[in-house]
Amino acid sequence: MAGIGGGRLAAAVSRAGALGMIGVPASASAQWIAEQAAVAGEDGLPYGIGLMAWALPGNPAQLDAVLAARPALASVSFGPYARYVRPLQEAGITVVTQAGTTEEALEAEQAGVDAVVARGGEGGGHGRNDVATLPLLEGVLDAVRIPVLAAGGIATGRGLAAVLAAGAEGAWAGTAFMACVEATVPAAALERILAAKETSTAYGRVFDVAQRLGWPREYGGRALRNAFFDRWAGREDELDDQAVAELADARAAGDFDIAYIYASQAVGMVRERRPAAEVVADFATAESFLRRRFQQAAPPEVS
Repeated sequence: MAGIGGGRLAAAVSRAGALGMIGVPASASAQWIAEQAAVAGEDGLPYGIGLMAWALPGNPAQLDAVLAARPALASVSFGPYARYVRPLQEAGITVVTQAGTTEEALEAEQAGVDAVVARGGEGGGHGRNDVATLPLLEGVLDAVRIPVLAAGGIATGRGLAAVLAAGAEGAWAGTAFMACVEATVPAAALERILAAKETSTAYGRVFDVAQRLGWPREYGGRALRNAFFDRWAGREDELDDQAVAELADARAAGDFDIAYIYASQAVGMVRERRPAAEVVADFATAESFLRRRFQQAAPPEVS
């Protein structure tokens, strides 16, 4: 959600009763973070900011900007994040990180985070592709004592109900909000998102290598499959300067046969453009799903 989930979307999600998040691109400036935080926090409601740990050594002003903004929550994931936990907590900020294996979740608990996000391979954008959401969530819940959120392919009240029933404290969702009117999505990308099916994504490192980004190798990205990905998947070491320029030009032109659109396997459930408040309301139906299911499962009363 880096770039797509700016201050406007975060504010809308928070106004609707969830916790809106600002997704910070690796190259974002401190000023950009301050501007987006001002928008997200203009109503005085809680919001969060997500950072990429691998990018912070090269852009330390991002951390300073988050400390200055004082969001309710900061997510620092994908790379050596442990050094940032205490400074954020000392600023009164709740700290979480995303884990793609039970071992990573245990490491997060030892690092002192306040909660861990069990992020399964179905998830959109970056993360591990080693374990699916449900088996990962089960393993993490058994292994750690800190609160656990579930992420990866959760886009409806049914999905939220499922992870709550398993024991998660909540869900971490991105793709469900990609078509929101408050999201920053080009029209050509929006068209592809709304037309996508659950089978329309692919996972790999093609787009990262073609941008010469410093993502750790273990964290590939899940995006809508396109011609550029299919041409280079498995040949990432052959991506040359011409391919790098081709991707850069396509991003500038909005040509999504080449440029990427990160999305989870839940993208097939994103069928229309609507306000974030409606998406949050759909998630809130989890309560009725849980109530109905547990009422049906209850044994009959004996008089």
